[in-house]
Amino acid sequence: MLEIGIIGGSGFVAGELIRCLLNHPKVRIKYVYSHSNAEKSIGDVHQDLIEFQHWKFSNKVDLNVDLIYLCLGHGNSKAFLEKYEFSSRTRIIDLSNDFRLKKDSNYQNRNFTYGLVELNKTEICQSQNVANPGCFATAIQLAILPFARYSKVLKSFHISAITGSTGAGKSLTQTSAHSWRNNNISVYKAFKHQHLDEIKENISLYSNPSHMEINFIPYRGDFTRGIFASIYTESDYCEKELRGLYDEFYHESKFTHLVQKDISLKQVINTNNSLIQVQKIGSKVLVNTVIDNLLKGAAGQAIQNMNLMYGFDECMGLKLKSSYF
Repeated sequence: MLEIGIIGGSGFVAGELIRCLLNHPKVRIKYVYSHSNAEKSIGDVHQDLIEFQHWKFSNKVDLNVDLIYLCLGHGNSKAFLEKYEFSSRTRIIDLSNDFRLKKDSNYQNRNFTYGLVELNKTEICQSQNVANPGCFATAIQLAILPFARYSKVLKSFHISAITGSTGAGKSLTQTSAHSWRNNNISVYKAFKHQHLDEIKENISLYSNPSHMEINFIPYRGDFTRGIFASIYTESDYCEKELRGLYDEFYHESKFTHLVQKDISLKQVINTNNSLIQVQKIGSKVLVNTVIDNLLKGAAGQAIQNMNLMYGFDECMGLKLKSSYF
């Protein structure tokens, strides 16, 4: 039975981690640390965990647990690890962007493996530390990587992707407030979203990035959770050939599924699944993909990585039905 700690326990992602790990047969949550909510009831902050009114956020960090999930804001994981020196046996899964890029992956004698399972499964199985991918980066890479791997020449990808309000975190801002978000939609960080760096770095494993453009327009949606991404490019492949490329790339995947019918967010909400639809329209390839940003885009993928790191069944704790109705 693994003893784990969750650092930064009051956000949406940490709430989903707690919810899923409570049903994981190989894990015991030893503590959930929160600086801002220390000694407060976890059930009061995460009201979907109402039965845990007696369970309180810790104000202390146990340095000797088996595994730590870092659910901190971007830039804060490095600062936290500078302050707290964990046991050498303690493994870390970080959910910020602090260690995702190769230039940042070695830190304090720890090497972080990029945790996109469909790309780095073998390496994750042998890793002590994992940098969990970003939510947009997960959806977009799952759509692009098979095509990039098998295509000889790629000139450009054009991406439109919309995310729910939980992608902005719990802190209240003008664009996350219900009165602003409801019945509204907007573009943000056009062509310069922070997830582009990790996307480009991993696509470069298969294609020369200097010969390719990735044009990404992110949208804020008027719903709470999920990402729907549409990616198009040009190709000489026919639709049957394209589906063959994706089938080959994902034939061993537990959670990423190629489908032929139109896809929608409700099919994946509350699950660790990703659905991918590939179409050929004229000379253009259109790839649509959907994920739950809090699960496959964050907490679910982090648990999937933990399962691989410890040799558990990859699906353990993640056999979830979508909230379709």
